[in-house]
Amino acid sequence: MLIYLLITAVTIYLGALVRDEDTDLISSEMKRNGVYVYTGVSRQQVINLICMVSIFVTLFGISALRINVGNDYARYVNFMHLANVHAYVPTEAGFNYLTRFIYFISGYENFLLVFACYGFATIALFLLAIRKLSASFGWTFFMFMTLTYYFQSLSTMRYYLALAASVYAMYLILKGDYPAFVLMILAGSLFHKSILLVLVLYPLCNIKWNKYIKVAGLCAVISSLFLKDLYLKLFLIVYPTYENTDFLTGGTSLISIARCAMVILLFFVFRNDLSGSKRDIFYLKLNILALLLYVFGSFLPVISRIGYYLTISQIFIIPDIILAAGAGKRKGVLRILVTLACIAYFLIFIFRQAPADGVRILPYQTWLFHDMVPIEYQILD
Repeated sequence: MLIYLLITAVTIYLGALVRDEDTDLISSEMKRNGVYVYTGVSRQQVINLICMVSIFVTLFGISALRINVGNDYARYVNFMHLANVHAYVPTEAGFNYLTRFIYFISGYENFLLVFACYGFATIALFLLAIRKLSASFGWTFFMFMTLTYYFQSLSTMRYYLALAASVYAMYLILKGDYPAFVLMILAGSLFHKSILLVLVLYPLCNIKWNKYIKVAGLCAVISSLFLKDLYLKLFLIVYPTYENTDFLTGGTSLISIARCAMVILLFFVFRNDLSGSKRDIFYLKLNILALLLYVFGSFLPVISRIGYYLTISQIFIIPDIILAAGAGKRKGVLRILVTLACIAYFLIFIFRQAPADGVRILPYQTWLFHDMVPIEYQILD
């Protein structure tokens, strides 16, 4: 537990040192014979680079050195073995082929390297997306850590790689680069196919909601009250592995509902301070959709996995609201409330959820000092 508290404090401090730099690396004012001339690197740019690299190395190190950490760790090791021997596994092609490739070049079943590759890609995508999307890297990274996105990536690695890809896809769609957006989502679907929903949800939130879209949304909400069995059958066509399992019981999260409601409330309280940018409207719509899903789609299995693709936008819209609030008492109160709420969420997670079944990232163990527990295929043999 101490290691998690320490890396959270250290990386948040480093994140607070990252600042936007107004000075461009390449000056358009110094152009000679059609060639741009480098004007040098500012002190802040050097600090930004050092802090970003330090954050990445710290988070990647914790991820790559772990063993027996995460609810699915042993199950994934078993899946890797089955994929390597070409047996059936309920995982996507990207997971299977990456495992076989790493096992081939290693000359043995090097599952530690597979976990390290996932950690590298997941953390790199998250940090790159945060750097490109956030108006305040420090605030966004603070929320990223305290809302436990990083720590939960230690438990369900395939899903969080897809989630990281979806966050970078937000940048691509807001940039208007739809071909790259589609390619990013398709690449993410090779590791967790739930990300394919983003191909519909993100463009839907990136367009203007006219009366036809609003009526269609209202019909979808009403139909969810009467056509639950039909929607479950459609869901099982896409996810047949969930049939006859405990996941079909559904369920929702009151905390997630409260978070979405609070974000929507804050947006409208401070809407006069916000610039009304396309980006903030996009984030608002994502949270409205998430709220509707959590309330009216609670019968769907693992609804949180769908909701996370939408609610992760909160780490971007809340900093935007804080910055737009201006100076004075209102901004100070908002900053304090957001800070306390995030810290409380983090502490509850670390002390209550992190060691529990379903997460199990505590106690932290490293392959430097611990051995792997027996795996299912080894026991059966």
